[in-house]
Amino acid sequence: MKKGNILGGAFHTSTLTVVGLGLMGGSLALALRPHADTIIGVDPNPETLAYAKANGIIDVGTDDLREGVSQAETVILAAPVRVIVELLERKLVSFLRYNTLVIDIGSTKQEIVRAMSKLPIGIHAIGGHPMAGKEHSGIQHAEARILIGRPFVLTPTERRTPATLSRAVALVESIGAVPVQMDAARHDQTVATISHLPYIISSALVATTAYQAQVDPAVWQLASSGFRDTSRLASSDIKMMMDILGTNKQAVTTMLAFFRMQLAQLEALLISGDEVGLVNFLSAIRDTRNEWWLNQQKGAK
Repeated sequence: MKKGNILGGAFHTSTLTVVGLGLMGGSLALALRPHADTIIGVDPNPETLAYAKANGIIDVGTDDLREGVSQAETVILAAPVRVIVELLERKLVSFLRYNTLVIDIGSTKQEIVRAMSKLPIGIHAIGGHPMAGKEHSGIQHAEARILIGRPFVLTPTERRTPATLSRAVALVESIGAVPVQMDAARHDQTVATISHLPYIISSALVATTAYQAQVDPAVWQLASSGFRDTSRLASSDIKMMMDILGTNKQAVTTMLAFFRMQLAQLEALLISGDEVGLVNFLSAIRDTRNEWWLNQQKGAK
């Protein structure tokens, strides 16, 4: 078998284990298929394991963590955040072999990085977060190309060496993603702004609409693309979001406070009838959003 890549360059690993075969775990397994001799999937759901094996996403499936990771050169933890922390603190440590690369894809990083930093010396651990996803969850929606061109954050731990970082960067680049190095606290503040706050706003919008529908059910009949697009995140998996919000409370509540300030300004302009002020306020926001979207389109080319 080929040796796993320790010093960088094109990524290859003899045995890759993915713990958690949801949308992202399955997508990573598919994307890394050309770069691993054997892919093992660990998941408690027998139907998920059967689907993954039948569709060539994994070579071996098991619900036994020890069996799944004990021979792995590379382990990807693709479970909810609190499950990842529990695995790192209680279960995983005695099963890993020396020199294993452990990377997670949890949506918040500070608690995971703290747990990774307590792993034994000789385990190469680095936090990760691929900035991609889909509206629908589950391995049935896994897609190898989902991460192409997307940022993949890598966060340092006390178990990250230059070799760890080199190997993690090679893994990220091998699937077409863009590695972005960022410390855990900065990451959590950033995603609170662009991901977690939008989820809460989307949920509040649906709750407001449901309240109005008690007065006039026609709101559901008339709701169309604008409501669909702005309410999409309210359909997110609740267990996943509870893990995210529960492990990033400070950053999320801080951004909620800033958001309330923006709403208060808009409300004051509306109440006062200051149309010039409202136009200026909304125009600046529109220009900011359009500039961001233009840069996104340029980056995608």
